[in-house]
Amino acid sequence: MATSKGSFQDKANDFMRGRNGMDELGMAALALSALLALVNLFGRWAPLTVVLLLLLAYATFRTLSTNVSARRNENESFCDRIGPARVWLRDPRAALEESRQYKHATCPNCHQRVRVPRGKGLVRITCPQCRQKFEIRA
Repeated sequence: MATSKGSFQDKANDFMRGRNGMDELGMAALALSALLALVNLFGRWAPLTVVLLLLLAYATFRTLSTNVSARRNENESFCDRIGPARVWLRDPRAALEESRQYKHATCPNCHQRVRVPRGKGLVRITCPQCRQKFEIRA
């Protein structure tokens, strides 16, 4: 006999099958709406409340959307635009620790990012993607 929790979980899984689910853009909209809700606690400004509700509706729309390919393209475009900040948004503590241990260099030829240990002085790097050789001070 299945428990009520198990049957609810099965129903929720069935409902979400074929839907987009939460992605970086949806999480960013949700986080921004949480931040605006915190600010709105003190300000009580009606236009801010409207923006907050629109962001919540957009995050819900993205999560429940069945047009997965369109949502994936939007999310990839968003991730490209935020670039290196993406790592800092996901896990700030791990990003800070990595920035202390490694320096990130960009290949002048293909713009591939390469991680180099700090404190090694002048380092000659071979790009793993295009095999271009370049030097940086780490």
